[in-house]
Amino acid sequence: TQVTASYCMLDYSDSYFQTVTLYVTMAIEASGLLHASYLVQMLVTRLNGSQVESNEPPRNWWQNILFWGRVALSVALLVFAFFVTLTALFEGKTTAWKGIPKVVLIVMLFALMAIVGMLEGMQIAFFAVSRITEKERKSNLWARWSCDLLFGNTGLGLPGFLIGRQLCVAACFFWDCTHNYHPC
Repeated sequence: TQVTASYCMLDYSDSYFQTVTLYVTMAIEASGLLHASYLVQMLVTRLNGSQVESNEPPRNWWQNILFWGRVALSVALLVFAFFVTLTALFEGKTTAWKGIPKVVLIVMLFALMAIVGMLEGMQIAFFAVSRITEKERKSNLWARWSCDLLFGNTGLGLPGFLIGRQLCVAACFFWDCTHNYHPC
């Protein structure tokens, strides 16, 4: 579906399956399960010295309460998940190969999560760069090289990246799940 979206961005959501997918993602967003990412976004933009640009009007007091409550819930769930995972790793309650030091497993867990995060960010950036003009793409050397690879002669760069990214993400999750898991 990502490859289809890379070719036909508007036609991508023109099916009943994608409508169901849209409603599920909207429910997850409304639940606040992933609102910790907004906290990270605010932190990065503040450290960068810029402002978050939004087309939405400012939140009122009730919307602020709901928003920050969801952020707190999301952060609490994230901290709990890290606590459980790291406790299991430190106690050796994993299915990892015998003889691998616990510190190596923890470093590999965070390294693979960082790789997945970078690949997800690259996917978002590549879809965003597909909407900018040719002149804007050529204003930076790295942007030009990246766009030449993605949208070059054959037009297979973006779909190829999406397929390779998905395989790499699946492999990272497979490794993390099989080596940082303890059967009950």
